[in-house]
Amino acid sequence: MANTASARKRIRQNERRRERNVSRMSRVRTFVKKVESAILSGDKAAANDALRAAQPEMQRAVGKGVLAANTVSRKLSRLSARIKALASA
Repeated sequence: MANTASARKRIRQNERRRERNVSRMSRVRTFVKKVESAILSGDKAAANDALRAAQPEMQRAVGKGVLAANTVSRKLSRLSARIKALASA
């Protein structure tokens, strides 16, 4: 257990940040699921709209330090490739 006042404060801060980060990650996952469900339904227009809505949310997670920039770039790239493949399929 924390012995100093600063350590106790750090524990409180970490818990608040953790709750915020959990909420942000949950939000990102929800947006990504919407894109994936639109892809599975085969609706390219809906998938594009969902991706456009998910993109700023994912970039916001990068800005807040919840996700790494390369991780988000990779995920966005893969999602857009899947959407692009809908047209040719």
